[in-house]
Amino acid sequence: MSELTFEQMLEESFKTIRNGEVVDGTVIDVKPDEIILNIGYKADGIITRNEYTNETNADLTTMVSVGDTMTAKVLKVNDGEGQVLLTYKRLAAEKGNERLREAYENHEVLKAPVAQILGGGLSVVIEEARVFIPASLVSDTYEKDLSKYQDQEIEFVISEFNPRRNRVIGDRRQLLVAERAEKQKELFAKIQTGDRMEGTVKNVTDFGAFIDLGGVDGLLHISEMSWGRVENPKKVFKVGETVEVMIKEIHDTKIALSLKFPESNPWANAADDYAVGTVLDGRVARMTDFGAFVELAPGVDALLHVSQISRAHVDKPSDVLSVGQEITAKVVDLNVAEKKISLSMKALEMADTSDRAESGNEVAEEV
Repeated sequence: MSELTFEQMLEESFKTIRNGEVVDGTVIDVKPDEIILNIGYKADGIITRNEYTNETNADLTTMVSVGDTMTAKVLKVNDGEGQVLLTYKRLAAEKGNERLREAYENHEVLKAPVAQILGGGLSVVIEEARVFIPASLVSDTYEKDLSKYQDQEIEFVISEFNPRRNRVIGDRRQLLVAERAEKQKELFAKIQTGDRMEGTVKNVTDFGAFIDLGGVDGLLHISEMSWGRVENPKKVFKVGETVEVMIKEIHDTKIALSLKFPESNPWANAADDYAVGTVLDGRVARMTDFGAFVELAPGVDALLHVSQISRAHVDKPSDVLSVGQEITAKVVDLNVAEKKISLSMKALEMADTSDRAESGNEVAEEV
């Protein structure tokens, strides 16, 4: 039996490694772009910046120190220069993918900060494994701008797991939908018509405003925004402001809201305020061919028929009146139940003529 040379004994004293093997090592040197490990092999192990982190231009000297112990995976036993090429990042990603697989199978809710805003959604990282959340699964409502989610910690579930095809899909929307359903159930169990609640304006459209009542949206229709007329809801409400609203109607999962509080009803004292014979000032709000509608107070419009505008013949109201004009007229008819008031300017003219006639007769008698 021949004796082994020193070099041969030294060679055999080192362990053997193979591509794909996981090894432990100690950091013996760190450079800005690579880490050198003693892995108990005849050659040192090298981890380049790209195989350690996804951060571009990261300085590894600020992330790893000499003496640290690390676990890495062998990419190449010989990188061409007699060194072993290792990867830390890919091994961590494999472990992360295993974590994601378990979460997917167990329907576990995960939490992580948003790492990147992409054109079609968000990217988050779980233990070095990336998860893509499409824009359609980010929220339970459409959101055009996702930039607000940058660095924000969000919860989600894994809805699709296929790492071989690089498809690991996260879903935040289903959590929000479930949460909203639970809040909706709780809210509907305690509210009833006539209740007053504080809400936050969530969206404003041409026909009304959607108010968030705490996880459930209610519609404040333009016709319920005021006892008076509202031309443009966007000039009245701003997204984010807090308003007190009254629940007008509940139908299945829909809530109709109102700002027409009973105590501010302008018709509450109509029998006294607009009694027949009362002379009132008002503003012409709109006109038709048959007459003009005069606003006596917000929410109270009266009809001034074309035949009651003047003793003289008037073909159409716009010949003698204009929108916004202040007028004085007499109440000639009132129907509180139907909220109808009829006015007359002619009646005042006739009364004025009668007064002047009586005054003239008195003077004649004195003479």
